Parts: sequence; structure tokens; C-alpha cells
Amino acid sequence: MSLLDPFIAATTLSELESALVDLGAKPLHCRYLWRCWLGRKGWGEPLPKGQRLPKAIEANLERIRAKLESFATIRSRHPGAEEQSERLLVTLADKKTVEAVLLPRRGVCVSSQLGCAVGCKFCMTGQGGLIRQLTDAEIVGQVALARGLRPNTKKVVFMGMGEPSHNLKAVLSTVSFLAEYGDFGHKDLVISSVGDKRFFEALKAMPIRPALAVSLHTVMEEKRRDLLPKAGRLTVDELLAYAGEWGTLSGYPVQYEWTLIAGLNDSEEEMRILAQKLQGQYAMVNFIPVNAVEGSTYQRPEREHCRRLVTILREAGIVATLRDSAAQDVDGGCGQLRARHVKDE
Repeated sequence: MSLLDPFIAATTLSELESALVDLGAKPLHCRYLWRCWLGRKGWGEPLPKGQRLPKAIEANLERIRAKLESFATIRSRHPGAEEQSERLLVTLADKKTVEAVLLPRRGVCVSSQLGCAVGCKFCMTGQGGLIRQLTDAEIVGQVALARGLRPNTKKVVFMGMGEPSHNLKAVLSTVSFLAEYGDFGHKDLVISSVGDKRFFEALKAMPIRPALAVSLHTVMEEKRRDLLPKAGRLTVDELLAYAGEWGTLSGYPVQYEWTLIAGLNDSEEEMRILAQKLQGQYAMVNFIPVNAVEGSTYQRPEREHCRRLVTILREAGIVATLRDSAAQDVDGGCGQLRARHVKDE
């Protein structure tokens, strides 16, 4: 049995670190390896103050690097029409695939689950259900992969496949790891959620203050329960209250995500209700026209109508934007890349 076997078998950050400690690593050595993985130092670059890696680690450095890089590898790349937007189909160590997105302005969007249990009716990922949770090492691996492709990556958005609050321990572990070893500012770590009381309680218990995005999509109770069947027990008003409190505590505006679906949640009347509910909150609204998902009857509103909805909110003093999901032009949104890959297998 090799001394490196426990490290090779590890699947989580804590298991990796424990295995390194057994090989003689001290916090300084672990920090060096984590920063190499996240592209903050070059592999083989000297340690500070004349320090050296333990012999067992130095002798196996290439195998250690290969193990860390195996958590997420590129299966295929899909550049978008928008400059610097690119969807990645990412292979995990067990050969399953998830999606990540390289975003404009030095960002990356990562997945936290393989599939999703929320079942959002407008999302391809939600149609397939939950297959398994990702480990924190697999989520970090997606960030490391992005840094390898774009070393200047400075922002991580937990808005890919999966519901972060349903994989809470791994997501919050990832956030802490990236803040400590990856040079990511708290405001540049953005967790998206459909809303869950445990999620908000866990956020308040953390020393890290990540930014928050809320998958809202409508302020009508019955409509939201229909669109997001397993979003949790919080009412819309409770969700807005919890989110608003976090916006005040963190000092960053809450980003409310709203997928626009023609004839369903795009009325001017609902926008005025939304504006009223957000009065006094440190918040903004991001409108995203729905992706064209195979088999779905949901359609995008006309562009001019979308702009009108933005104007209504802005006139009410609410910051609002209209944007597209990255790489929609290659049908790469909402789990579509993975769905095509699985279908072709």
C-alpha cells in the first residue's frame, strides 16, 4: 500500500487535507498546494522563506497535481456569440458530466449538484431530477479549471446545475476555501438559491459574507409553487424578508433572478407589485428571457416588452437589468449541454 493511496482515494477537501497531514504537511504546505491548484502560484514555484515540502509530498507532487486536476476536466467547449462567454461541459472523476460557464468580466458560473430536485418547469436540469450531490472538491475543481483557462478569473457564481441550498455543507465549504486560498473577495462569491430557512441561518453563522442571488421568477404564491414545485416552504414575503436582511448584513445588493416567460410572469401589473415589495431593500432585479428548452411551450417575450418591464422598475427606484443566459446561441443554457451529451451516449 502506497502512502499516497488515502490522498488518491479522497473525494472532499477535508479528506484531501487529512491525507496531506498524514504525509507530513503543515498548514503552510497545504496552503501552497491549494494555491497552486487555484492558479495563485505555479506548480514547482519555491515556497516562501526557504521552506520545503515534506519529502513524501515533493516526491509525489505530479501525482498530487494530477489528482486535484482530475476533479474537473473539460469534455467540450462551446463559445457563445457574446465576447468572453463560453459554456463548458465538464467531466467529473466518475465520468459524469456537469456544466460550467466562463462569463464576461472575469467570472465563472459553477454547478453544485448533478441534476436538481427543485424541478423548475422552465429548466432542463430540473426536468431530469437530482442524480447526486457534488463534493466541495468537485466544485472547487470547476473554479480551478476556469482559472487554468482564464487566469484572471475573479468572480464565482453558484448558479449552474443544482440548488446550492440543497447541498449546503459542500457549497459553504467551497465558499470558505475560495475566500481563503483563491483570492476571491466576499462580494465576488455569489450564491444563488430558491430560498430555504436553513440556508439563511447557515449564512449568518459564517465569517464569510458572500453575495446572494435569489431565484424568484414571480411574486405570486400559487404561480411560484407551480413554476418551482420543490422550492421550499417560505412564502414570497418571507423569502424577501430573509433575503433583504442578508443584503443589509452583507453590505451587497441582493440579486433577484427573474426568468421572463411570455404571458406567464411578464405583466406590467406584476412588475409594479414587485417594485412595491422591494421598496427600501438593497436589491436589484436581473431579468433573463427564458431559454428555448426542447419540449417546452414557454416562449420569450418580445425584446421591447422586456425593456418596458425594466423601465417600470427603474421608474420605481429599483435597479433592474435585462440580460441573456450565457451561450444561449449554442443552446447551452439550463442543462442543455449535458442533456444532449447524455442523449448521444
